[in-house]
Amino acid sequence: MRDLSAFTLAGYDKGRGTLVQALWFAVMNTVFMAWFTPARLRVALLRAFGAEIGQGVLIRHRVRVLWPWKLRIGDHAWIGEGAWILNLEPVTLGAHVCVSQEALLCTGSHDHRAADFRYRNAPITVGDGAWIAARATVLAGVKVGRCAVVGAGAVLHQDLPDLTLHTADNRRRPVEEPA
Repeated sequence: MRDLSAFTLAGYDKGRGTLVQALWFAVMNTVFMAWFTPARLRVALLRAFGAEIGQGVLIRHRVRVLWPWKLRIGDHAWIGEGAWILNLEPVTLGAHVCVSQEALLCTGSHDHRAADFRYRNAPITVGDGAWIAARATVLAGVKVGRCAVVGAGAVLHQDLPDLTLHTADNRRRPVEEPA
């Protein structure tokens, strides 16, 4: 029997104090996600809160990032409108990665076998040139390979090798190296 009253935050480090967390939420929900905020300012705000971001990164509006200090983005990556990076643990996006509209990268989970439903979180790594397509979900602990593709609407719960397409119907097939 599950006992949610026994749940604690044991083993989960938010990485910053309450004041910084509150300040980030205020900035994220007023300026960062707004349609009128220039993409350059979004990048600057993430950097100001501790994200490591390369050159030429494009971040569209309505993007949510739980903890910027647990985010690393390589050069020339794109993050599309409404994408959600739920990074209780580190998320690393390589160079030339595309995270499309409303995609979800979720490093948090729970141990369904434990009565207290304790956290079972793990980082996500997305290799150079990979594409997380529209409304795709990448779950905790997954590594997406170089130039791999997580197809639109797909849910990825295990590692995806380089140059592999994972589709919404849970099929995999090789893809060609981009020209």
